Amino acid sequence: MTSPWHTHFESLTKQVTTVPIVAAGKLVRGIGLTLEAVGCQLPVGSQCLVQTIEGEIEAEVVGFGDDITYLMPTEAVRGIVPGSRVMPLSRQSGLPVGMSLLGRVVDGNGQPLDGLGEIEAEHRAPTTRPPMNPLIRRPINAAMDVGVRAINALNTVGVGQRMGLFAGSGVGKSVLLGMMTRGCEADVVVVGLVGERGREVKEFIHDILTEEERKRAVVVAAPADTSPLMRLKGCETAMTIAEYFRDKGLKVLLLIDSLTRYAMAQREIALAVGEPPATRGYPPSVFARLPALVERAGNGSEKQGSITAFFTVLTEGDDLQDPVADAARAILDGHVVLSRSLADSGHYPAIDIESSISRVMPQVVSEEHQLMARRIRQVYSHYKQNQDLISIGAYAKGSDPRIDLAIRAEPAINAFLQQGMKQVLPYDESLEGMAALAKGLGQGQ
Repeated sequence: MTSPWHTHFESLTKQVTTVPIVAAGKLVRGIGLTLEAVGCQLPVGSQCLVQTIEGEIEAEVVGFGDDITYLMPTEAVRGIVPGSRVMPLSRQSGLPVGMSLLGRVVDGNGQPLDGLGEIEAEHRAPTTRPPMNPLIRRPINAAMDVGVRAINALNTVGVGQRMGLFAGSGVGKSVLLGMMTRGCEADVVVVGLVGERGREVKEFIHDILTEEERKRAVVVAAPADTSPLMRLKGCETAMTIAEYFRDKGLKVLLLIDSLTRYAMAQREIALAVGEPPATRGYPPSVFARLPALVERAGNGSEKQGSITAFFTVLTEGDDLQDPVADAARAILDGHVVLSRSLADSGHYPAIDIESSISRVMPQVVSEEHQLMARRIRQVYSHYKQNQDLISIGAYAKGSDPRIDLAIRAEPAINAFLQQGMKQVLPYDESLEGMAALAKGLGQGQ
């Protein structure tokens, strides 16, 4: 007699490609996040269906050792018993992609979360692909308007650049991402909300994005309560979708919140399958995966579009020397640092212009623009370096002309750097404001 489980499995396999079916295996142990099976020799990355007393759950092969195959479930583990049957699930490989993704919200596997029906896929794209030959990429030589004045003027981003947003928790990373989503000049915006609070997903979609903006956006959501495998896939799915639109010749803005959660998900998986920890508990595979993900963004060839990417990096305890933050700085094309002290004082966006830098800014702006930005930074830095003396009244006016200028200019610079959450300030308008501010500071003093 055919069991209900076999009937369900047969219905799933009707959708699959014709690949050799590997013999079923069985579970011998389940420890922590992983399941151990014998009898199913499958390559890493293969999908399986695991029988439980409550139904079936999907799992992915994440490693092997001797005769043991390590599986990581894509959902909560319930009803697992010793000897549970494991069947290979030979579904079509690749992520369903197409123009119908615009305006949709999907999970880490590319399945819809918004209740708007199935996504009509034009074709399937692999979630991993060989590295692009760096010599066929177009150079970064044009500025990207992100609608945020402090970035447009003082940390100008180039089309195809990969930037990091470094900040502790609750300093305004998600709000800044929303501002850039509204103000950018991209054709398509792909947002990956990975490992963050589930509440933020709905807020981002309904409160931060307008109905018009949602039409050109794709949101990939893998909140903190999903499995580490789904969080890992969330970033890779967002990148794959962005690559699809880039290959179509479109200008894409990719926002991933956060790269740290991606690293933590890989750490959970690696430790669960026995990889030894190295730097502060992070296994070596974490630092191999980070550049593999980040390097997929950027400009394409002459016939392709571009992916301008912002990756948020959570600095635990506001420590910018955190291993993930340190590794991310080395592989990104610049970083914007958000300051907790600025946020606490009501200064939004809380961008610390002294600590932030765009490494491609000299290639995408004029020399005059660079001189104005440098002048504003110098004056602002003089004020910050002497702020304690000024605050307690220990500085005597007239002692240093540079500090006198910084004291006079501080209110204007602070006003220039601040911006309303729903306010969009285009690139040209940002430059006009910077020119007026730099003129008041007296170029060359």
